Amino acid sequence: MTHNYLLEIGLEEIPAHVVTPSIKQLVQKVTAFLNENHLEYDKIDHFSTPRRLAIRINGLSDQQPDVEEDAKGPARKIAQDADGNWTKAAIGFTRGQGVTVEDITFKNIKGTDYVYVHKLIRGKKTKAILPEIKDVIKSINFPTMMKWANFDFKYVRPIRWMVSILDDEVLPFKILDVEAGKATRGHRFLGHDVEIKNADEYEQKLREQFVIVDAKERKQLISNQIKAIAETNNWKVTPNLDLLEEVNNLVEWPTAFNGSFDQKYLSIPDEVLITSMRDHQRFFFVRDQKENLLPNFISVRNGNDEYIENVVRGNEKVLTARLEDAAFFYNEDQKHDIDYYVDRLKRVSFHDKIGTMYEKMQRVSSIAKVLGTELKLDSKTMDHVARAASIYKFDLVTGMVGEFSELQGVMGEKYAQLMGEDPAVAQAIREHYMPSSAEGNLPESTVGAVLALADKFDNIFSFFAAGMIPSGSNDPYALRRHAYGIVRILNSRNWNVDLNSLDLDVEQQLIADNTAFGVDVTKNFDKVLQFFNDRIKQFLEHQEISYDIIETVLSSTQHDVTRLIESADILAKAKLNEDFKNEVEALTRVQRISTKNDVSDQNLDVNPSLFENETENQLFDQIVSIEKDTSDSITKLFNSLVALAPSITDYFDATMVMDKDETIRKNRLNMMTRLSNLIFKVGDLTKILVK
Repeated sequence: MTHNYLLEIGLEEIPAHVVTPSIKQLVQKVTAFLNENHLEYDKIDHFSTPRRLAIRINGLSDQQPDVEEDAKGPARKIAQDADGNWTKAAIGFTRGQGVTVEDITFKNIKGTDYVYVHKLIRGKKTKAILPEIKDVIKSINFPTMMKWANFDFKYVRPIRWMVSILDDEVLPFKILDVEAGKATRGHRFLGHDVEIKNADEYEQKLREQFVIVDAKERKQLISNQIKAIAETNNWKVTPNLDLLEEVNNLVEWPTAFNGSFDQKYLSIPDEVLITSMRDHQRFFFVRDQKENLLPNFISVRNGNDEYIENVVRGNEKVLTARLEDAAFFYNEDQKHDIDYYVDRLKRVSFHDKIGTMYEKMQRVSSIAKVLGTELKLDSKTMDHVARAASIYKFDLVTGMVGEFSELQGVMGEKYAQLMGEDPAVAQAIREHYMPSSAEGNLPESTVGAVLALADKFDNIFSFFAAGMIPSGSNDPYALRRHAYGIVRILNSRNWNVDLNSLDLDVEQQLIADNTAFGVDVTKNFDKVLQFFNDRIKQFLEHQEISYDIIETVLSSTQHDVTRLIESADILAKAKLNEDFKNEVEALTRVQRISTKNDVSDQNLDVNPSLFENETENQLFDQIVSIEKDTSDSITKLFNSLVALAPSITDYFDATMVMDKDETIRKNRLNMMTRLSNLIFKVGDLTKILVK
């Protein structure tokens, strides 16, 4: 016999962004609860609205299965006295197991007899276990928590009712002053309280009270309604998935409608209009068939279509007020030039321990010079980078960005275009924020990519120099995201930047330009390098590179992000080859024996006149040839190294590196060290796992 169990937690309206993760968490915790209690079931349905989180467990077993087990007790010498009588230890053990001393048997384990009892544990009835699900409810974590009334208990919002039904029987439990029963609540304005008589009628009962509890069904209904309005008006609408999810979690009975605004506001940039509609009012914007933004919108009401005209007018009025503000700021901002806004940045703090936003831009200008030189950019691109770096934060002090902070960078590009800046400079102002998330879009332009790198490097250098280094999950300035963005940008463009010398190069440029403003970029730089190694590791893990290869390349003498990633890629591919094991073993033999060389004097001269066999001459000639190769390709270097494997094997077969003659030994060790140094550009191959 199986059962269906319904659990509903009724709450004050939950923030929309919390609803979906909360119901997922409830399902996960209920699943764990059932598994821990050995309760079998077929599946779990889940339901969510702004006012409720609910699950229904279908095909739930009537009780736990019976369990037979052997319980181990004390050793015989403790369980019985010298006369064979049971001690208190034995009696206490059996009492705790629900049996008597007559049930005791002995088992010999490693020469010692121990007390054992065989017992049958009867499974509990499911309805006796399920009320403990209240602990699951109380254990859910939310991003924000609150107290209410005089209770110390915290939850996302006050709990107002609970439903707990096994088939048609209430399984009561209580949280604070709310007792679980059969009564639920319908739509706040259209419905009323209703009794759920059976777990299977949950959806239908609430539908009658203007609540669609199935989030997927509700979302599909919203999508269909939007599509119908768009088709009727010959509009193109591509609903933003995040907005659709948010709107879905704001309503229980959705009714889509459309409204309009004055065409005069179309003179404002599309991005401003879209932000006002999508981000501030939760409206879906619409376009004509030629992709032109139209003075219309689609929104979703939490209710039916009664008095919908009043709802439309109310929403139009609110949107018009927002657009009027936007039009005012847009016109006012254009009354000043870029220099005016840049000068205002001198009074805007970047961070009280670091300096102003203006000073940050000066540092970024110097860092951009270093990067441009390293990347061998042409003079025109360098000029664009220099101009962009000198103004790129100006829009932060415009009225529009002050009102619509989401548009920083976007308005910088718009205003820069209006004020006559080169399109490449304007585009870079927008792109320097990219990527805005771990896997977000990267800058498309070269100028934007360089500016993004310079800005992110400055963030990392400045905060590390000030001792504000991320630890654990604490990263208030998103430095991990900035570093990961640097890794992605460099890799995507195949740009080579030596991180190991970057601090010194930047320091010299800051001194030359007098733009350090108290920031010592060399301070804590060892931690900066480790910080980047962690981000490179994250990137390679995302590419599904094996951990041993990741450890191999991160032990390289390279500090060039692109070359490290190239090393990982070439090793991952090479590892699939049949000859890889022999090749790696030859190279790792060189790396291991080179550790015996004392290189404190930095002298790695090799004297060919000291060679005693042809294998030494042959291998040394190949090493010198590789050393002379000026190619930056790690792939070419690795291929050259693995091609040495036969020569290395022949060399070790014919040559005793640790010769008794100190001069010969040193000569051979120097040769091995020079080869090892080449191998270490790829990585420490001794860390690779080979079969």
